[in-house]
This record gives sequence, structure tokens and C-alpha cells, in this order.
Amino acid sequence: MNLNLEGKTALVVASSQGLGKAIAAQLVMEGANVMLTSRNEEKLQAVKEELQQLGEGRVAYFPSDITKEEQIKALVKHTRETLGDIHILINNAGGPPGGTFENFEDKDWYQAFELNLLSYVRLIREVLPDLKKDGGRIINIASSSIKQPIPGLILSNTFRLGVLGLAKSLAEELAPHNILVNTVAPGRIATDRVAFLDQLKADKQGISRHQVEESSKKTIPLGRYGNPEEFAKIVTFLASDANSYVTGSSLLVDGGMVKSL
Repeated sequence: MNLNLEGKTALVVASSQGLGKAIAAQLVMEGANVMLTSRNEEKLQAVKEELQQLGEGRVAYFPSDITKEEQIKALVKHTRETLGDIHILINNAGGPPGGTFENFEDKDWYQAFELNLLSYVRLIREVLPDLKKDGGRIINIASSSIKQPIPGLILSNTFRLGVLGLAKSLAEELAPHNILVNTVAPGRIATDRVAFLDQLKADKQGISRHQVEESSKKTIPLGRYGNPEEFAKIVTFLASDANSYVTGSSLLVDGGMVKSL
């Protein structure tokens, strides 16, 4: 199967570690040019050097805080100037703090909104002129909570559903421009974020993180956590020309964990 990603430019957000880094690596291996971004310049430099060894695609980076509109504008401008017009946007952001409804004040809700929903809106707005030229791909990374709320993650549960509604609406609005918009939702993927959440749960229950992991694995039909590379391959397919007719969809990558239809 030819993904036809050679020479395409992809902006991958929150790509200095975890799922974002894995997606960026997969795109580079397929020949795409990739702009990395996160707030940590030291990590970005290290990831750039690592990814440059993987394929023919060019790799660049630009530090940014995606909760700041002016920094998003600067990021997109730098991507165009460095790698050319943008063909693929991978919207991604770290999850908001865990907790229940009574743990949070207005400021917490505003911060989660800016990080996990408004940043996606702003990034799409900035790259849209490029995508309208010849078509393109928008992939929004969300969470399995778009199908089944996760206890103790009320902020994420709320705003990830906003991402789903945004993507579904844009899929129809942007279809005349051959822009495909999809949402990909990870389940228990072995990242630092999941390890952190498992540790919080372990501390709350007074048990080890290993015990939490083993308990979680029992809820997954495949009996294990996924790895970031498995997730990245799904995203890369949806971002490629091999996907020419899937838009407005939400895809769980969870090993069968979520039982809802």
C-alpha cells in the first residue's frame, strides 16, 4: 500500500514525547516532513536528532505553548517558512488534571478548555488556508472517554467530547475542499501519561502501580496495554492518501476495552 506521504508537510502537536512523538516518527519513516512542537525545547532538540535518522523526511521543531493564541500563530508561520504549505495537522495535547467535579474551580475548567479544545480550534483555523489549496487531513487525538467516561477524569471527559463534536461538524463543512477530519481515541496505551494516572490511582487505593496495571489489563480483551507505535500507525494511515473516504469518524485504539457499540 502506498501512503504517498513523501514530501507532505505535517504539523504534529505535543510531539516531544508519548503519542505525539510516535506519530511524528511514523510520518518521518513514510517520508513526510514533520514540524515538532511542545513547550520543552531541550526535549524537542533530542527528538529531532532521533527522528532524523529514521527516514527521508525533514524534521524541524518550534517551541510553543498551545494555550496561547499568539504562539499558535507563530508556530504555523514558522512551519510554512521552514517546510512549506501544511498538508496534515495532528492535533494533540496533554490531558488535564485528574479529579472529580468538586475538586475543580472555574480556573481549572478554563485551563482545560484552552488546552484540550480551544487549542484545536485555533490550530485548525490557522492551517485551514493551506489545507484548502489541495485538500488535506486533520486528525484530532482524543481519548476513549469519547465513548465511555473515565472515572476521576471529569475535565477530560467533558472537553474530549467537544473535540468529537468539532470534528464531526468540520468533516461536513470541509468535505467540499477534500479535507478529511477524523478523531482517534487511545485507550490504555503505554505512555508516561497513562503511567502517571495509574500511579495516582495506586496512591489513592494504597496499592502498587503494578497492581493497578494488572487490574486494568483484565478489562482489555487483548490482555495488555497498547504501545505508541501501534497507535501511530493508525493515525498515519488516516493522515495519508491511502485514506480517501474516511471522514467524520471516531476510531478507538483500545484493544477492545470499551464495550459500548
